[in-house]
Amino acid sequence: MLNKAILMGRLVAEPELRRTQNDTSVTSFTLAVDRTYARQGEQKQTDFIDVVAWRQTADFVSKWFHKGMLVAVSGRIQTRNWEDKQGNKRKSTEVVAEDVYFAEPKRDSQPQSQYMRNEGPKAAPSSMPFDFSSGVDEFQELSDDDGELPF
Repeated sequence: MLNKAILMGRLVAEPELRRTQNDTSVTSFTLAVDRTYARQGEQKQTDFIDVVAWRQTADFVSKWFHKGMLVAVSGRIQTRNWEDKQGNKRKSTEVVAEDVYFAEPKRDSQPQSQYMRNEGPKAAPSSMPFDFSSGVDEFQELSDDDGELPF
């Protein structure tokens, strides 16, 4: 069986840190995730997906993530049945986060960073795991002399 969910969206509100009776950290938050497709002339739809994180992941999320941040979550989908205060049976579906990542570079104190002005990075910021700009200058076009591929 396979149960894997990978999401990227913006935090709708501040993550809410709680503790269980056994003093286990748990935090819940909601991600606003845009759908990839929209009919012509219509705006993209947004799904609001509930996420729960436990233990060290919960502590990490509650300390470093805030409302509006772009976040990537990897985890599994879980459904649970419960009863509300009026005795009605309810069912919840949520993503149990296994890994939570920053999905955008740290914002600097300047009102508009180079990303907001659509200039693109001049060098990869230290918060990005890969330097996508390396090797671009080393690319050389193939000559059209013989019209054949080099392999």
